[in-house]
Amino acid sequence: PSLGANIAIIAGMIAAIAIVLICLLIVMLRYMYRHKGTYHTNEAKGTEFAESADAALQDDPSLQDTGENSRKEYFI
Repeated sequence: PSLGANIAIIAGMIAAIAIVLICLLIVMLRYMYRHKGTYHTNEAKGTEFAESADAALQDDPSLQDTGENSRKEYFI
């Protein structure tokens, strides 16, 4: 009788570990699927068709009152 009880306990532990691993795999796959390639940029609208960075920044309304045009600074 004790040999059958030991086998049942071992089988129950293996089944519990397998269920936990399957649940973790499902959670990880769901997280990776939902967050795949999602990012937001704060670029000005319409700048992707500009000939150069100067032309794109010249038409940006938030940069209209920056002062002189001789000093240009770009952040990448």
